[in-house]
Amino acid sequence: MSEEQILDSELENNILDCFKDAICIDASRIYDSCSNKDCIENLPIYFTDCVQPLINRATNVKVQHIDVLHANLDVEPVPFNKGFYSIDITIYFKIKLSVIEPAIYRPTKVNGLTMFSKKVILYGGEGNVKTFSSYCSQNTKINSHDLEVRNLPKATIQLSKPIALNLQLINLQNNCCLPTPNQLSIPKNIAETFEGEFNCCIPEKIIYISIGLFSITQLERKSQIMVPIYDFCIPSKDCNCSTDSPCDLFKKIQFPTEEFFPPSIEQNKNINN
Repeated sequence: MSEEQILDSELENNILDCFKDAICIDASRIYDSCSNKDCIENLPIYFTDCVQPLINRATNVKVQHIDVLHANLDVEPVPFNKGFYSIDITIYFKIKLSVIEPAIYRPTKVNGLTMFSKKVILYGGEGNVKTFSSYCSQNTKINSHDLEVRNLPKATIQLSKPIALNLQLINLQNNCCLPTPNQLSIPKNIAETFEGEFNCCIPEKIIYISIGLFSITQLERKSQIMVPIYDFCIPSKDCNCSTDSPCDLFKKIQFPTEEFFPPSIEQNKNINN
């Protein structure tokens, strides 16, 4: 028996010695998932009546950063494909821009809104049960639609930090008509995060942005799973209630050498490999 096999055998024996019991837990089982690398080109950025006049006068714009405000997911069964579901995803982005106007030395920071929609088809299994719990109030109004959708799997999406790939400031007079925010049905909770109204101005210039985005989409259902118990999750360290002075705390921080001496290309290759 090799040394590696002996170590594996000892590790297995230690695990078996720690095993105490097996219990059934209620968890979310992932039935299907997929990853996406989306290059979203030429998304129009919408501005409120407080910001659009500034965009109309702008001579140059730059992206400061992009935040994902919210993502709406709508799940529907795929006809003639049992167990498969289409997920309609709409992602809302808040774009922070630096706008330069003529005869103004310092750029102005403004916020705009853009959105992106796509469809994903995944396997989510078949469920023919309705689940209720004690958390549901007896006084809650019963909605027949809510009862119907209980059989659908739950869709989730994980999104990376969006990357700004390109930005264009274009005179709208030389381009096709832009859909109004009313036509796009911007949700109230999204619109309220911006100062002003989206439907009270006529744009003369428009900004198009291209965004790079990584995401993972998955379908999951509640499932009962048998898991082994090794021990209770007892904390292994005490809470830090230090009353040290700020300087004492600062002295405990390790010097950030990497910030002053970033690794070379060869070192990065070795780290990635």
